Amino acid sequence: MTSAERREQLIDTARSRFAERGFEGTAIEEIASRAGVSKPIVYEHFGGKEGLYAVVVDREVRVLLDMMRTSLTATGHPRDLLEQAALALLDYIEQSSDGFRILVRDSPVGSESGSFVSIIGDIASRVEYILEEEFRARGFDAKYAPMYAQMLVGMVATTGQWWLDARQPDKQEVAAHLVNLAWHGLSGLSTEPQLRTERP
Repeated sequence: MTSAERREQLIDTARSRFAERGFEGTAIEEIASRAGVSKPIVYEHFGGKEGLYAVVVDREVRVLLDMMRTSLTATGHPRDLLEQAALALLDYIEQSSDGFRILVRDSPVGSESGSFVSIIGDIASRVEYILEEEFRARGFDAKYAPMYAQMLVGMVATTGQWWLDARQPDKQEVAAHLVNLAWHGLSGLSTEPQLRTERP
């Protein structure tokens, strides 16, 4: 193998192990053994497990963001953007299940840092400007649009985590239900929401 081929082999081997066992549960010795090389070869290419993990995660982040950016092209009805976002994430989960497991295992939705959270933030920023336009058109305070964007994208992401293993119903049906809840929830928003029960 050339040095480049060996590097790719190590990345593929590590990706599989990280998806199965997470960062903490994976040892450099395992990766080296499965790739048929000695530990020093792994260190030579990546400097250690952290460096190898960073390369694997960076690749997955780029794949998912590329899919999202390609998919989020709606210029017409805002509901189309919601459909595209839901389907793009479900497409990624379907096509790159190991990659999605890596992203959500060690940086779950709701944590304050981590690659998946960064991706969710990037997607939410794409949705935000559409919501701002909708909020203004309906007489809502547009300053809340970023928060609603996070809510919508987070809902899709957490549903994606569930669907990763469930795989039922099919992707189009899951996306349709996500958009149904999100869109009809948006269409029925109150301009001044209140809790029905107030805490003291």
